[in-house]
Amino acid sequence: MKLAELIDKLELEIITADSLDREVKGVYIGDLLSNVMAKAEADMIWITIQGHQNVVAVALLTGVTAVIVAEDFQIEEAAIKRAREEGVNLLRSPKTAYQLASELAKLGI
Repeated sequence: MKLAELIDKLELEIITADSLDREVKGVYIGDLLSNVMAKAEADMIWITIQGHQNVVAVALLTGVTAVIVAEDFQIEEAAIKRAREEGVNLLRSPKTAYQLASELAKLGI
């Protein structure tokens, strides 16, 4: 599924968007950045509650399609600026990570 379609279906807020035509091929949920670096893979959606600059760095390192910040957690302005500069798709949702994962599973991701 393309990221643009997923954003629509999950009613995600777009914080930064670079390439909404990227494919989504899986999901990783986690807040411990070292685990995300070790386990997240390219073309996955990464769901977290973290909203700082290091999230953008890890997204770039892993090649995830997008980062979804769950539970409407705050995203630092520095992180938003860096995501724009680096072309990272940064999204937000009021839903919990569990709710998002459940909906993604129903969509076949």
